[in-house]
Amino acid sequence: MRVHVVSDVHGAVDALAVAGDGADMLICLGDMLLFLDYADHTQGIFAELYGAENAREYIDLRTARRFDEARRLTSGIAARLVADRGADLRTLTEQAIRRQYAAMFGVLAEPAYLTYGNVDVPRMWNGYLKPGHHVIDGARVEVGGFTFGLVGAGLVSPYRTPNEIPEEKFAAKLDAVGSVDVLCTHIPPAVPELLYDTAARRLETGSAALLEVIGRTQPRYALFGHVHNPLVRRIRVNRTECLNVGHFRATRVPYVVEL
Repeated sequence: MRVHVVSDVHGAVDALAVAGDGADMLICLGDMLLFLDYADHTQGIFAELYGAENAREYIDLRTARRFDEARRLTSGIAARLVADRGADLRTLTEQAIRRQYAAMFGVLAEPAYLTYGNVDVPRMWNGYLKPGHHVIDGARVEVGGFTFGLVGAGLVSPYRTPNEIPEEKFAAKLDAVGSVDVLCTHIPPAVPELLYDTAARRLETGSAALLEVIGRTQPRYALFGHVHNPLVRRIRVNRTECLNVGHFRATRVPYVVEL
């Protein structure tokens, strides 16, 4: 059985359109939206709404972990934006989100099995899903004789992305999944080598509960994304191959798992 897995799509519509080609199963681990592109500050919803130069300044502030200054920057720009366009910021942002979701779900192959990333907005997915798009969050599915568990969202972080939850809630979803052959999450287990982003030069947030579940249930694979440039892409915990499937916006190709 050939499984294609993508994560951190971040608006890569053309690559997503062919991600399922040749696969028996396509899995998407979330982060469909592109709010902010650290590699190209002219791309994404932030640049679209606030302007490219403001996006560059915002990226610099966040990279330096000057979060309060970054929030003050956006607050000031938002007030001017609303005055200029005659619409509240939430409306303008949701319009931009809907345009991205319409494009991405419009090209996503069927069937596909999806869960949410930390920058996704789950309440807005339903309007764009096709009949063959199966959203799974804290549950399991059997395909081709193998069991797959999918758990979405990120953990609470200083970055305040749209879909962050406490560790306790994430752990409860993991417990609901139980023992599976392949455990799929957006975020990694709390192993420092898997969490350190060599380009951003920081540790991202991972889950201690996920690491405990992997050690206890020992799935064949634990697949995840979230960290775009990990220090270590794969590590073994007991019998489980823990694997970052890659930053799809950058690689533009799915990770292939043969079962």
